[in-house]
Amino acid sequence: MATTRLDRAQVVDTALRLLNEVGLDGLTLRRIAKELNVQAPALYWHFKNKQELLDEMATAIYRRMHEERPIVADTWQEQLAESSRRLRQTLLGLRDGAKVFSGSRFTDAGHAQSLDAHLRVFVEAGYPVGLAARASFIAFTYTLGFVIEEQAVHPMPGERAPGYDVAERAEFIGSEFPLAVEVGPDLFHDYGDRFEEGLRVIVAGLEATLLASPAPSGQASQPA
Repeated sequence: MATTRLDRAQVVDTALRLLNEVGLDGLTLRRIAKELNVQAPALYWHFKNKQELLDEMATAIYRRMHEERPIVADTWQEQLAESSRRLRQTLLGLRDGAKVFSGSRFTDAGHAQSLDAHLRVFVEAGYPVGLAARASFIAFTYTLGFVIEEQAVHPMPGERAPGYDVAERAEFIGSEFPLAVEVGPDLFHDYGDRFEEGLRVIVAGLEATLLASPAPSGQASQPA
């Protein structure tokens, strides 16, 4: 075995590459060590367990997502939608990307700059930062949940998991429940259009409820 000294970035890069090959369930510290040609204990010097590694992977994913280009939006609606779109596209580029990201904790404060810029769009529109955070959390959790379900059907772009063929599903359910059969295409096709549909619902809902009344210029509005 090689005795080359590893660093955390090298381990994370290898883990992200292997993720596309073996998925989250197959991604173990032992498997990563084998890929790096080192003994497994060498990895435990950097990561005590798999969750610590997932936290670092999520941090790297977020960093890469915002290194490409900043999001420039004139309204909170545009900011919210574009942030959600970028997160979805980033996670779709990794097998089980949404599962890796969900529930993970960032390991540095590198996300603070982009988060601050995101929230500032809302604040400059007259909303308290707390409302901005809650509205953003709603869109964030929608996006994560959507992509988890999307990746269950399409683990990677162009790949379809077994068990989600609409015709086979219809045959499995049978003619006794025609409405359940009829919605197959709506449930398991056209994920891009359905994601945008959901975003429109969320924005419209926020406009009608949580973010219905921005404060007049120079004043702070009260939480709903």
